[in-house]
Amino acid sequence: MSKKPGWPVKTAVSAGGIVYKIEDGKIFLVLVSPRHNVWTLPKGLVEEESIRETALREVKEEAGITGEIEIKLGQIDYWFAEKNEKVRIHKYVHYFLIKYTSGDISDHDSEIEKVCWVAANQVEKCLTYPTDKKIIKKALAYLKTKYPELFK
Repeated sequence: MSKKPGWPVKTAVSAGGIVYKIEDGKIFLVLVSPRHNVWTLPKGLVEEESIRETALREVKEEAGITGEIEIKLGQIDYWFAEKNEKVRIHKYVHYFLIKYTSGDISDHDSEIEKVCWVAANQVEKCLTYPTDKKIIKKALAYLKTKYPELFK
């Protein structure tokens, strides 16, 4: 990130989910597209709730689905600038692995253009941001341990 001399720094905390389902002997993960040619993971700002509750809420809002948290995968962080406010933001995003239980991806909110299920072996190359790829690797490593027969 480029340095913005004199710009104050703010911290933002978000949470999100890597949602998976097993179908026809394969693992699929959900990705969201907030705008053309950008594919990422459902996530959003923590409001007056826990980080876990935020992750589940954001998955429901952005992907139209619900699930159960299995594990916390960790967090990523990155910087960006809000040019209108002349402030630098250091954002932390806490991610959880979530097993799909119900819902329909066509039920997403208006902030998201598209939602899709992607095969586990294709998901990394679909993601736009390096930080998302980093956390997806953790999710896939866990899933390979839990379901080795599905990664042959």
